[in-house]
Amino acid sequence: MDFIVGYDLKRFEEYYRTLHDLHEYYSSIGTREATFHELGTDELNHIERDPKHLILWKDSDTIIGHTIWHETTTDEMIPGDPRDDEDKSALYSLFEGARDNLVELHELWLRTEYRGKGYGEQFFDFFEKFALKEGFEGVVYYSENPSAISICRRRGYKEAQVSLEGKSWYVFTKVL
Repeated sequence: MDFIVGYDLKRFEEYYRTLHDLHEYYSSIGTREATFHELGTDELNHIERDPKHLILWKDSDTIIGHTIWHETTTDEMIPGDPRDDEDKSALYSLFEGARDNLVELHELWLRTEYRGKGYGEQFFDFFEKFALKEGFEGVVYYSENPSAISICRRRGYKEAQVSLEGKSWYVFTKVL
């Protein structure tokens, strides 16, 4: 499997429109704008701000998944967007204080038919090395997916539970 950092946005949007399982997931938890099958505003902004915020997962010539990430801190999701008190408190506790030089895995998606084959572990191996090489000091990741939770626990991520958008999520952190 290969990980492609940065990708043509128009080609990515074509692939993104085919992710019926992702769009059904977003609909089920009510966290996406009404424009079904379109890249969300936050996701688009992350990629437009820096194309390397998009990482494609490819097996041969097939895109099997993707990740959208961004720089973050314990105090702000992105500059000018402060975290709520519960979220900030959880991150301060997990990182044992304030941290400014972090990455957040914003959207991590693997097509349903490719799950359970070790690709998630391969991605975390790649991403942790990538983030460290890029000069970041730690990773933040929010999930409710049992497989992702299991991977983070096996990899030694610290965890807490927080309420975001009226829903309980696990937040995972790791110092690189």
